[in-house]
Amino acid sequence: MRPTNIQLIGNELCILWDDNSESYFHAEFLRKHSPSAQTKGEKDIFGNQYGGHAPREFPGVKIQNWEIMGNYAIRPQFSDGHSTGLYSWEYLKELEALQNAC
Repeated sequence: MRPTNIQLIGNELCILWDDNSESYFHAEFLRKHSPSAQTKGEKDIFGNQYGGHAPREFPGVKIQNWEIMGNYAIRPQFSDGHSTGLYSWEYLKELEALQNAC
């Protein structure tokens, strides 16, 4: 599944997918679930966790811009300076399911 249109409406990233479904992600939710090593940390080959000690809540953060990465992801630029998380289309659909479950 791929997006056909991406827009910022207010403080939500809105995506129209190629099956005509729509997803809406609030900036704070996306920032909290950034797949970056800074936020999630990363593991070495022995399973030791490094990093991932970033704040867990980001009140008032906004999406200032975004960049499409190839044919597989989007990289939002947040108002707190964070811009290293690559959100694949698959990961965004997982986040949508998580968001709807809450």
